[in-house]
Amino acid sequence: MIGCDCEVCLSDNPKDNRLRCSVWLTIGDKNILIDAGPDFRQQMLRTGIKHLDAILLTHEHNDHIIGLDDVRPFNFRSKKDMPVYGSARVLQEVRQRFDYIFAEKKYPGAPMIDLIEIQSEPIEVEGIKVQPVDLMHGNLPIHGFRIGDFVYLTDLKTISDKEAEKVKGAKVLVINALHHWEHHSHLTLVQAIEMVERLQPEQAYFVHMSHHMGLHDVIDKQLPEGISLAYDGFSIEV
Repeated sequence: MIGCDCEVCLSDNPKDNRLRCSVWLTIGDKNILIDAGPDFRQQMLRTGIKHLDAILLTHEHNDHIIGLDDVRPFNFRSKKDMPVYGSARVLQEVRQRFDYIFAEKKYPGAPMIDLIEIQSEPIEVEGIKVQPVDLMHGNLPIHGFRIGDFVYLTDLKTISDKEAEKVKGAKVLVINALHHWEHHSHLTLVQAIEMVERLQPEQAYFVHMSHHMGLHDVIDKQLPEGISLAYDGFSIEV
């Protein structure tokens, strides 16, 4: 957090040094990204990723889309537009915030993006089945995604019983847990634990923690079996 001198912000443990949350999925020879926030460029450079096939957007808040301009190196390498999937509302926000990308006369080197609308039905992305999951981020409808036995739900506050059925039985659930006190649009730590108990994955990882969550190693030890705090660079195989 800019200007903060709390123990988390001053920690020398890399697990306490978190960029905006996003997830990279490699399935066979395909690479899919969920959300491209303001740290997108830094995250790609840090991990040495060289090709990207598609981007899924959960919602239109800046910490989840504002890095889209930096898809251009992937455009240059692939020589094709980047498929970007999202709800109609999200895609309209992308058009407004990046109007220069969609201008009739684009300047040379502008990102090349192909916007593809999704709803609640399963979609196919680069030959891979993706099941959108309808969530509520406070009063804002957003999407989570299930791909095989992996489920990614960020910025969740509530989920209907119908949509919860799409999640149950997953091997891995990644879900947001902001901090310890009530928030209008995010789960608290206790609420996130209760949500995991409701959705019953084999393993759950918490993301989107604020610095108010506390030190990674301290909080992680307090979590129930089968739940862990994720951290930047964390990698698993499902």
